[in-house]
Amino acid sequence: MSSISKTVAKTFGLILFFISIANAEITGIVVSVTDGDTIKVLDENSNQHKVRLTGIDAPERGQPFGQASKKYLASMVSGKEVFVESNKKDRYGRVLGKVWVQPADCPSCGKTLDINHAQLLAGMAWWYRYYAKQQSPEDRGRYESAEDEAKARGWGLWSAASPINPYNWRKGRR
Repeated sequence: MSSISKTVAKTFGLILFFISIANAEITGIVVSVTDGDTIKVLDENSNQHKVRLTGIDAPERGQPFGQASKKYLASMVSGKEVFVESNKKDRYGRVLGKVWVQPADCPSCGKTLDINHAQLLAGMAWWYRYYAKQQSPEDRGRYESAEDEAKARGWGLWSAASPINPYNWRKGRR
């Protein structure tokens, strides 16, 4: 094999390696719920992954509805097997992903419930418009509609007189 062929082979191998890292898929058990948009997943190799749910921004712990959001998320995923679709990590090293779980009311279904979307529809999170361009057009539409539905019906945090989105709340706390 020539040196050019070896270089091409090594380069191709590195490209495949980085693509596999960027498009990580994780299957594991949710071992803890940090807040309304962050969970910890233990995979089959006993590696723990901190996962930040993409496309949503849940109220912070000290913020109104922060505990309710965490509790609602926990009711859907705690102790359950989930599938995480991810294509990157954030600056804190958390996996950014869409989390799928088997719906509680459908024992014969697979992991068909998009938890990120469910948090929005229940009024337990805001659609994270700042990162909308990182979502597929389908998810952008679904997530925006879910937030609109929750808002129109006054569900969850939308029952408050003047809910403050977590982004603005965090800015005010700094």
